Amino acid sequence: MPRPHYVINEVFLTVQGEGIRVGTANVFVRFTACNLACSIEPGEKSPGGFDCDTEFASGRQVTLDELVQWINAEAGQCHWLVLTGGEPGLQIDAALIDRLHDEGYKLAVETNGSIALPDGLDWITVSPKVAEHCIRQTAADEVKYVRSHGQSVPRTSVTAEHYLISPAFDGPTANSRNLAWCLDLVKQHPTWRLSIQQHKGSLQIR
Repeated sequence: MPRPHYVINEVFLTVQGEGIRVGTANVFVRFTACNLACSIEPGEKSPGGFDCDTEFASGRQVTLDELVQWINAEAGQCHWLVLTGGEPGLQIDAALIDRLHDEGYKLAVETNGSIALPDGLDWITVSPKVAEHCIRQTAADEVKYVRSHGQSVPRTSVTAEHYLISPAFDGPTANSRNLAWCLDLVKQHPTWRLSIQQHKGSLQIR
């Protein structure tokens, strides 16, 4: 049985701005709420090094039928959804996955890794925001870490096909020092790949 409702911040059609699937059309379904609070200073709910710059606190309650109608109204010819947040793992369930598959969609998810996800997702991106021993989603298609100057390549506990590093931005602005640092990390560790967040700042596509 589906949840009585899901709390959704926004649904919109755009082009993926980062990761292996960059440049592809997707309907983003942003779930309200997160179990972490990322900021520059490390803490119990933050790895430190960057501020979360996404608004996901607001939202409205919708039934599964209402959510499907909302997605269909945005999707056009697009058949890929990106379930994101916040932390979508707080709300994603088997009923949601099955229904969206029945509607003909493929499902990608972007998660902080702190919650084990249900089976059936088509693409999993883990972007860890907790200590490695606290990661619960340890299998993914891609794992992506945001890095600032001075931070090393992680010893990740996630098994993935693709390993990515993204330089931290200063809000919507690219930080050239962080970018240069990440470029050097990739040169020194060629199993990792650089991923620039093209959807931020002047590069944003919406």
